[in-house]
Amino acid sequence: MLRGLHIRDFVIVTEADISFDAGFTVFSGETGAGKSILIDALALTLGERADSSVLREGASRAEISAVFETPDSLTTWLTEHDLRPDHELVLRRVIDAQGRSRAYVNGSVVTITQLREIGEQLIDIHGQHAHQSLLRADNQRELLDAHGNLQPLRQTTALAFKAWRAVEKQLALSEQDASSLAQARERLEWQTSELARLSLGVTEWADISAEHTRLANGQSLLDGAAQTLVSLDEAEASVQHQLGAAVQRIGQLLRHDSQLKTVYDALDSARIAVSEAVSDLNDYVSRAELDPARLAVLDNRLRAIFELARKFKTEPDDLYALEQTLKAELAALQTSSDIQALRAQVVGRRADYETAAKALSAARAKAATDLGKQVSKAMQTLAMEGGQFSIAMHACPAASHGQDQVEFLVAGHAGSTPRPLAKVASGGELARISLALSVIASRAARVPTLIFDEVDSGIGGAVAEVVGNLLRELGSRHQVLCVTHLPQVAARGQHHFQVSKQNIKGKTQSSITLLQQPERIEEVARMLGGIKITSTTREHAKELLQP
Repeated sequence: MLRGLHIRDFVIVTEADISFDAGFTVFSGETGAGKSILIDALALTLGERADSSVLREGASRAEISAVFETPDSLTTWLTEHDLRPDHELVLRRVIDAQGRSRAYVNGSVVTITQLREIGEQLIDIHGQHAHQSLLRADNQRELLDAHGNLQPLRQTTALAFKAWRAVEKQLALSEQDASSLAQARERLEWQTSELARLSLGVTEWADISAEHTRLANGQSLLDGAAQTLVSLDEAEASVQHQLGAAVQRIGQLLRHDSQLKTVYDALDSARIAVSEAVSDLNDYVSRAELDPARLAVLDNRLRAIFELARKFKTEPDDLYALEQTLKAELAALQTSSDIQALRAQVVGRRADYETAAKALSAARAKAATDLGKQVSKAMQTLAMEGGQFSIAMHACPAASHGQDQVEFLVAGHAGSTPRPLAKVASGGELARISLALSVIASRAARVPTLIFDEVDSGIGGAVAEVVGNLLRELGSRHQVLCVTHLPQVAARGQHHFQVSKQNIKGKTQSSITLLQQPERIEEVARMLGGIKITSTTREHAKELLQP
């Protein structure tokens, strides 16, 4: 649930702090006062696009922060993205004068995509022009899928379609470019056979290089080790002899002065270390041997590796990886050039897609029946008595969304034949049907907060009262925020904010005020009667505000 919104230097809002409660909250005010600016600001914290035009004139940057109660559904996501899940979730957006935007979640920098992913689980916004988008076939299909919770089926269908089309494309390329593929295959076959003849191991280059270096320098290694042994142990004044004498001498002195203990320990450690070095050198000399035959074998092997590396214009230690890469390319090419196998794959992928698409169509048919019944029922209370709403589905060419063209049909009154929504619905009827669809779809919504931005345009009178009651009833299940110009809707709100604008030092500024009962009466009266408010208008406002 949305708990708070802080806005600074956004459009005509200098600074605003708004606290929200559960239930149904309304925002009202004169045209141009900035009611929808609140929704625009909130949308930015949910990942909407932004540019420098949203800055208040003269400001260096705009800043919006929204505070939510963290829903359980987001805890895992926040943990996976190292965003410190807490009972409170703070989304913050900053836009500077150059149009650069930065986004934060709980104080940590995030991408706009991540912000949008979070926002989709927090708020659902129904814009004031939603009824116009309802005329587009794609949007009708989207709304039906959302009502039926068909996103998993739709995703399965989309993935199957993508896999089918990818294999089809591969087949087409194989059939069109068979000669080029044959040449590429011949080249790869020759290259892999050349490398295979060398039969180079994973670490062979490093291993034989080290062994060759050792054998090539065998005599100098033996001579050096022997000379070092003489100086350490075998000479009359060897290091080991001198260290032993020094240890013995300091040991005698230690009996008279304990301060020499550290010196004694250091010399004794050195004596032990030299003794171990002498032992290791003796072992090395006893095992080391000169092997001219092995050295010749290694020379030939290194020469062969160098020659192949030059031929392939690469480093010797990269030859093994190159061989594996070329083998993989050849295997992929052989698969892609197997036209019969590709044709079989196309048939299989298409069957997978059609299975998924049929399952999606069946689920849509069921959801269409349910949605049609619910909207028809809602129409009876929205001054469309006897009207009926139904959804027709027609076959369409295969696409990622399935094989269904969805069409919303409406009969405005009893006895009339349902016809496409765009052809029979007036502006007011379209707005009412759109609102009914929004409310019904929102009942299944998992997001905690729903926002309606002047979706009640085009209606009035008794219908407006019904709309207010619908939104109030929806507020018992969700947190509902509604920007409205209708007094009948505003009166049904449990919380009421007034948005107003003032001219301060030649600049227009917007302010937001939470209204108490006396102020609510005045605001609803203004919405009823305009500029001049009479006692009769106030009495009417009081009646509307009765629970």
